[in-house]
Amino acid sequence: MQARHTVPPAGRTARAPHRTHSPGPPGQHLAMALVLFAGTIFCSAFLLFLIQPIASKHILPWFGGSAAVWAICMSFFQAMLLAGYAYADWTTRRLAPRLQVALHGLLLLVGASTLQVLADPSWKPVGDEDPSLRILLMLLASIGLPYFLLSSTGPLVQSWVARSLVDARVYRLFSLSNLASLIGLLVYPFVIEPRFRLGEQATVWSAVYALFTLLCIAASVTFLRAQRQPAASAEQAAGAAAPRASASRSAAPSARERWAWFALSALGSALLVAVTNHLTRDVASIPFLWIVPLVLYLLTFVICFESDRWYRPGLWRLPVLGLTALAAWSLWAGTSWTATADGSSLPGAIALFSLGLFVQCVFLHGELARRRPAGEHLTGFYLMLSLGGAVGGAAVSLLAPRVLPAYYELPLAYALLCVAAWTLARGEGWAARGLALAAGVLCAVCGVLQVRDDVAGARVMQRNFYGTLSTADLVRADPADSVRRLFHGSVNHGEQHLLPTMRRETTTYYGPTSGLGRAIAVTRRQGQRIGVIGLGAGVTAAYGRPGDLHRFYEINPQVIDVAQQEFSFLADTPARHELLLGDARLVLEREPPNGYDVLAVDAFSGDSVPVHLITREALALYMRHVRDDGIVAFHVTNRHLQLAPVVQKLAQDAGLLAILVHDEAEGSRLRRTDWVLVSRKAQILARTEIIESARPFPAVPGLGVWTDDFNNLFQVLK
Repeated sequence: MQARHTVPPAGRTARAPHRTHSPGPPGQHLAMALVLFAGTIFCSAFLLFLIQPIASKHILPWFGGSAAVWAICMSFFQAMLLAGYAYADWTTRRLAPRLQVALHGLLLLVGASTLQVLADPSWKPVGDEDPSLRILLMLLASIGLPYFLLSSTGPLVQSWVARSLVDARVYRLFSLSNLASLIGLLVYPFVIEPRFRLGEQATVWSAVYALFTLLCIAASVTFLRAQRQPAASAEQAAGAAAPRASASRSAAPSARERWAWFALSALGSALLVAVTNHLTRDVASIPFLWIVPLVLYLLTFVICFESDRWYRPGLWRLPVLGLTALAAWSLWAGTSWTATADGSSLPGAIALFSLGLFVQCVFLHGELARRRPAGEHLTGFYLMLSLGGAVGGAAVSLLAPRVLPAYYELPLAYALLCVAAWTLARGEGWAARGLALAAGVLCAVCGVLQVRDDVAGARVMQRNFYGTLSTADLVRADPADSVRRLFHGSVNHGEQHLLPTMRRETTTYYGPTSGLGRAIAVTRRQGQRIGVIGLGAGVTAAYGRPGDLHRFYEINPQVIDVAQQEFSFLADTPARHELLLGDARLVLEREPPNGYDVLAVDAFSGDSVPVHLITREALALYMRHVRDDGIVAFHVTNRHLQLAPVVQKLAQDAGLLAILVHDEAEGSRLRRTDWVLVSRKAQILARTEIIESARPFPAVPGLGVWTDDFNNLFQVLK
């Protein structure tokens, strides 16, 4: 899912643990009041993390299931989170306690009465218009107010605690909220998603939201009672008044302090997104790998805000700078656009960058915790943390793809981290600042060398919203083995022989002995019609003959440009070919039946599997576009996922026939592949060309039929 980085950017505060003293509930009720406040905060943070995948997954098939849909949803959640923090800050500064409670209670009741977790189908797109605004308006109309209220609950209730409870360690509640988010993060993909359909998830979430509403109202009543509680005696009144007076004289944080909160939070958020991108796109296309950095990121908030005992600048400085310098060196030393990952170094790379992110975020969030302000400035502190987190995440996810040709934001973030360490070490001696300076210089040098080597080794380097594309020539001693390769991140998306006499030969996953090659062979006729979801380098165009029609569906415009400019499959084919830009499922839904002999679905080789292309509804759409004796060919070659049984279940559910074709590609330059061929006609799949390579489907106990509202990637992990 992701990502998904909309957790309230964490932060910390004053120079020492702050305790707020003010009149509060009677002593015997203090513990109960604290439990109520803590329960409200925990419930809000838990629900905040769960609603994001539920709402996003529901609308994904409506808008084509592209990564852009996820990004728009995440932008909405980030904006609403920031709005919630701003609301909490404004109400605590501008409104009296009674007005705060009245306003928030009214909004809670309105939100609960108008709650609609799953958007109404009337929001489905009806044309070719840009869906961005439609998605934002739909989310705003369905879950906008509830999400806004959940976002505001953490800082708002913590401000109530600071003004209500004697000796409450209010910033521990921020640690608790991040713990709740962490639990929500782990529970959804591994517990909730595999067992419940979206409708059931929405029902349960709504029920828990009703509980949250009651908790929040009870917390607000407790807060008001605490404000009215009379002193039991003159001595108690005097004793309680002194701290309140002291708090009233607490100076507002300076602009410099506020910018420090912002910068530390922004850098942590940027590191999270940058490391996640690097691990999932350049190191390994492993499903659920994105969860590891986010878990570590949230964990550092839990640790650093639980108390001041965990973070000591002198103890963490050397590990932070040492691991940062080592990771920056690894980015340069391990960079090669022409290398084929064999997986041997994956555990070490994952461990290095994950451990590095953990200590870096402990450092950044520990420094935030040391700078946390007094309780009356708590909401402003959280607002700057939220703003910094939003800006840091947006700089990597939105700005970097438009200004950087590859994933260079990570070495840049490493260098900025060293600058931050150098700045924060002011007054701690020349050794501390010298160490930070040396690490920063090393990070900068490694970054420059990385860019130099990338440019020297790649023919093309492009980047957009969908990731990085690069091409490189791999020249070997035997000219017949020299090829030009196309990479999307670390995944090979096709290659072509450099030898002119071999340019029209099929390569990689698309050879004559592959499932696709056999499907094309058994449906061969004059004027054959072939559809391909996923263009890549355009290798399948090599099967084209005069009179044939090949139609390619591709969501990334840069892939189309690279396939036409760097490879000649499309130019060399004698068949007529058409390139259709957009999500394949959306385009197919708007087209009349195409009568394809073969429709190849080739979109599952990476970790970000577009699930909407391998569901009951998707298969029904594909079968509408193939002839009665046609074949839908699913490319299920994947190092980490067993997708063949998923297709088998879909075929059985639809009353169709499916066969798994495995090609070892022994003695050839091709790659080992798995394709599942689905057809209405038994005699087509019974042809010798197919049967001779058939294999039994792997067994996945308990596997259900994937639909637009139910799937379970975790269940099919190898």
